[in-house]
Amino acid sequence: LKPRGWKRKAVLLKQTKPHLEYLILYPQNPKTYAIVKQLLAEGNAGELQKYFGSRMEFGTAGLRAAMGAGISHMNDLTIIQTTQGFCRYLEKNFSDLKKRGVVIGFDARADLSSGGSSKRFARLAANTFISQGVPVYLFSDIIPTPFVPYTVTHLKLCAGIMVTASHNPKQDNGYKVYWENGAQIISPHDKGISQAIEENQEPWPQAWDDKLIDSSPLLHDPYAMVNKEYFKDIQKQCFYRNINKETNLKFVHTSVHGVGHKFVQLAFKAFDLSPPFAVPEQKDPDPDFPTVKYPNPEEGKGVLTLSFALAEKDGARIILANDPDADRLAVAEKQESGEWKVFSGNELGALLGWWIFTCWKNNSRDTHAIKDIYMLSSTVSSKILRAIALKEGFHFEETLTGFKWMGNRAKQLMDQGKAVLFAFEEAIGYMCCPAVLDKDGVSAAVITAEMASFLATRNLSLSQQLKAVYDEYGFHITKASYFICHDPKIIQQLFDNLRNFDGKNTYPKSCGRFKVSGVRDLTTGYDSSQPDQKAILPTSKSSQMITFTFANGGVATMRTSGTEPKIKYYSELCAPPGNSDVEQLKKELDELVSALEKHFFQPEKNKLQRKTE
Repeated sequence: LKPRGWKRKAVLLKQTKPHLEYLILYPQNPKTYAIVKQLLAEGNAGELQKYFGSRMEFGTAGLRAAMGAGISHMNDLTIIQTTQGFCRYLEKNFSDLKKRGVVIGFDARADLSSGGSSKRFARLAANTFISQGVPVYLFSDIIPTPFVPYTVTHLKLCAGIMVTASHNPKQDNGYKVYWENGAQIISPHDKGISQAIEENQEPWPQAWDDKLIDSSPLLHDPYAMVNKEYFKDIQKQCFYRNINKETNLKFVHTSVHGVGHKFVQLAFKAFDLSPPFAVPEQKDPDPDFPTVKYPNPEEGKGVLTLSFALAEKDGARIILANDPDADRLAVAEKQESGEWKVFSGNELGALLGWWIFTCWKNNSRDTHAIKDIYMLSSTVSSKILRAIALKEGFHFEETLTGFKWMGNRAKQLMDQGKAVLFAFEEAIGYMCCPAVLDKDGVSAAVITAEMASFLATRNLSLSQQLKAVYDEYGFHITKASYFICHDPKIIQQLFDNLRNFDGKNTYPKSCGRFKVSGVRDLTTGYDSSQPDQKAILPTSKSSQMITFTFANGGVATMRTSGTEPKIKYYSELCAPPGNSDVEQLKKELDELVSALEKHFFQPEKNKLQRKTE
């Protein structure tokens, strides 16, 4: 006689065979082991499928997922497997890997329920490399993300790993990879690493015992050296030390429970600026991010509530906010009305681009050098740098979205003897110093502080200078937002509809009252503006991205996020210098965005969730 419920249990065992193997073979982490054991005991096939149904996909952004059990989450096993694959891939590409080595850094993220933490993952990754005779430069304490690409370049290493989920929700973690050029990896490395991970699933002997690294001669700590050399390098961007010493301008800084506090304080010291007031509730790392709903300064005023209160109390006019891994920067300034203005990423990009070029021009003795000067921004960011470049005579280039593209292009240009002064993306990411080929919120914070201090000596605020930039180079009004969608099928259908709008393979000819004059689809490679209708920028079938140009001069891009369940849009209306009717431009752009949401996104039909402040 068979026991009651035997059929259901037999089916469950069949479905969960790989889970049982996982449980038997890899019980080293007691917390993830307990999670899987409990689900098996409950017969919870649905939850088991979530944990084990599909492996995290390794892409150009590396890995990013919630910490927890199973192959779909960040945990000890998936970190070991990923690092084994990465190690084998590096061995194939670098004959001198065992001489040069890699660098590994980490932020302060941790998850009590699964026992995962950035530090734990970093140590396991270090152990994997050291077990194969590869030198590892493992930071002994939390660092900002830009310290990893800086170390790769400074020590001429083969690669770098940063364990961070940046500004993602607290349950998430990530594994970000840099190549020997100091920039984030781009294709085909992502595919090569992904394949190598698939081929190296079985943990190597002693893979779990991270204590082994502490006595290894292959383990090095670059913390003290990088803390010294990085701040020495960014001082090359300090042009007004005397003004910095004497300024009465006060700043507030928040690291939003992340790693930035100590490093921004050191950056201010390196520039001879008085230290900024630190938001006490947010200055120390806390993986729970207890004072904010989302630890992302890009989300707007909600993240800056405590900063506003401290600034009012201490009489500070400017707020500098880093995201938790300190690679991004948000800036707010108190206006004469008493209101606070939070600058968009495009507005701060305009200010920093103007400032860095002005500093270069004032300090360059060679008038012909401008032919070798470059600035970069991503294709969804404001075109303000293009306008400045056209008038001033330097080069501007546009890249695909993300600093992986700007960092790699910057390195190519630098290798050709060019100088890349600045690069930015609208998602509050700025590369202000050529020593780091990635966005860097620490150097951006102190350079912004010096710019504000200089402007104060001319009785100008950041807002007033921004208007002066637009007056001189033309107003660039931008508006960006996103919708949340957790269903990949709906996202695919939305973009398919845009590609087959009035029949098969036809894009929209209008959006409400706005006539479409051009379409570029970087998913399919189509560009109506090119003679052969083929896009110049690289294309990728794995992500959605369509840009519409309108007859009124407006541009709007719709794209999916690589790390979050979002469909983002970016819009801009550019006016030539002399057109100062800003309110009319804003009204026109607002109407264009409303039409975009109504006709192209169709949020009610597609059940999309709007961004909430």
